[in-house]
Amino acid sequence: MDLVYDVRGPLPPAGGRPPLVLIGQPMDASGFGALASHFPERTVITYDPRGLGRSTRKDGRIDHTPETQAADLHALIAELGAGPVEMFGSSGGAVTALALVTAHPGDVTTVVAHEPPLISVVPDAAAVERARAGVRDVYQAKGWGAGMAAFIAMTSWQGEYTDDYFAQPVPDAAAFGMPTEDDGSRDDPLLSDRSWAVSSYEPDVEALTAAPTRIVIAVGEESLTTFTGRAPLALAELLGQQAMVFPSHHGGFMGGEFGQTGQPEAFARKLHDVLDAAT
Repeated sequence: MDLVYDVRGPLPPAGGRPPLVLIGQPMDASGFGALASHFPERTVITYDPRGLGRSTRKDGRIDHTPETQAADLHALIAELGAGPVEMFGSSGGAVTALALVTAHPGDVTTVVAHEPPLISVVPDAAAVERARAGVRDVYQAKGWGAGMAAFIAMTSWQGEYTDDYFAQPVPDAAAFGMPTEDDGSRDDPLLSDRSWAVSSYEPDVEALTAAPTRIVIAVGEESLTTFTGRAPLALAELLGQQAMVFPSHHGGFMGGEFGQTGQPEAFARKLHDVLDAAT
């Protein structure tokens, strides 16, 4: 397995602060350009998780699991001699970060886990699993555009998944600005079931609360009533804390990568404040 990473700034870092590691899933390092640019004073490390982006895997597997990715991160931090680090994890990257703290708490001083999509912590977990399977089924039947439209419909739904959600017709790809042609591929890590282990991950609350790592659960102000907001709010409660509200939405740190634009400057300012509060 070849794990590809990027280091912005000197190693060892200057200024006495540890490196800042930015991680996503299934997003790779290319989604962090805008956010990294707002930390010019820090050494910033990004990487492509195994099997994603530039990181090719040779283990014959196609699934993505938080435990495996956490082990990769542990190896990367050791290889760079960079630990302990500060870490910002987005979406599935936040799940990986929690798995890393669980397995190797000495690797991370502070982790900001932004909107980890953990199904197990919300009260309507069974309905979320059903909705997730519905997205996969649309993708398998009709391809990427239809699957992405179904995913957007799922993640923009307000509140718990009720009968009203499941009674909706299958979303029209064109209505969501998605391509209607089917290229025949079914290997998308977001729309297939290849990353189900990420959203099915059950956090070890006892290990996380016992860890020396400062854990900050973060949620976007526009996400509060969607699943990607409800999950971190529930997780924060399990950890005995209140989630930290960040500007914008699930991709709030992005500046146009993959066509998504949040409020990267305001987001980075908030992240600066949260990280600086630990010093």
